Amino acid sequence: MRRWVTLAVVVVLLDQWSKHEIGVYFALQERMVLTSFFNITLLHNAGAAFSMLNEAGGWQRWLFMALAVGVAVLILAWLRRLPRRLVLLPLGLTMVLGGAVGNLIDRSRLGYVVDFIQVHYQDWYFPAFNLADSAITLGVALLLIDAFRDPPDTARNTGFD
Repeated sequence: MRRWVTLAVVVVLLDQWSKHEIGVYFALQERMVLTSFFNITLLHNAGAAFSMLNEAGGWQRWLFMALAVGVAVLILAWLRRLPRRLVLLPLGLTMVLGGAVGNLIDRSRLGYVVDFIQVHYQDWYFPAFNLADSAITLGVALLLIDAFRDPPDTARNTGFD
């Protein structure tokens, strides 16, 4: 389990470092166009994914913090139960864990999550995100791949069989 927790800590550190660096060099809503489809833009998101509940008045901060803590505790318990031979499942869980903790740190310290990666096509802009969000997305993709790659069998213990 130590290797997975170490990887989660690396994800958190990279996420927090990148958010700090963007905050040092960019003013709020300042935009740097890098390509015709990719910008760096400092934004503050008090809501969840896609800025849902961004304008909810503040209660959402505590809800999302509680969810992140709950997810982190469940993932740590799950990782502890997994056989050492598994790779894809614990890797996916670890990426979700690192991303959840990275955004939890922002919410607890700042009251919002720092987003800065902006992808767009012409005038259609995907909601801004950060490295923690990317880790969560990658983790979920790995979990889905793991879930669908082989039918479960009794020899493949996922910790909850």
